[in-house]
Amino acid sequence: MIELKNISYQYQNGEQVLDDFNLTLEPGDKIGLVGPNGSGKTTLFKIIMGLLAPDEGEVIIFDQPREKEEDFIEVRERVGFMFQDSDDLLFCPTVEEDLAFGPLNLGKSKEEAKEIVQETLKLIGMEGFEKKVSYRLSGGQKRMIAFGAILAMQTEVLLLDEPFSGLDEDAIERMVGILNDTDRSYIIVSHNGELIERVTNKLYYMNE
Repeated sequence: MIELKNISYQYQNGEQVLDDFNLTLEPGDKIGLVGPNGSGKTTLFKIIMGLLAPDEGEVIIFDQPREKEEDFIEVRERVGFMFQDSDDLLFCPTVEEDLAFGPLNLGKSKEEAKEIVQETLKLIGMEGFEKKVSYRLSGGQKRMIAFGAILAMQTEVLLLDEPFSGLDEDAIERMVGILNDTDRSYIIVSHNGELIERVTNKLYYMNE
């Protein structure tokens, strides 16, 4: 599903964060990535989504080389990226609109999108939040709605950057349950080693 070959990336300040990096995500993989800040975990996700271009190496997603901006249009329809900052995903006035945004942009009808919104809110345990103003939610509530927005897109692959951050114990257990129940492949970045072991079947440590 995702194959990264010999990826290198250096920031403009000269900091090398990825050097000859290789990673493969196959159907059924639930991969955990751990490592210190600055080891390139978030950069890696941005390269997969085409938000950053590697200095060297190949990005192959769904068996197609991805190089130009137009190559990543399909990727963004089939891979859901949950940013570390929930506010990067929530930009509509209400929760309902935030959750419907992805499905509508993927061609769903208004009725289909409305149904997906209701199913998603039930799944993440936030029924009744439809008309809530997104930017007024607590940090943990925003995190769950951002997670819901990714699930609502019904993508084949999930990229989750620190999804457990700011969640209370009940919300964490809901998210863990959803991840363990899904048949979607995903890569998850988290500093919480105990949680990441509960939701992954492969674990990689990134350093230097």
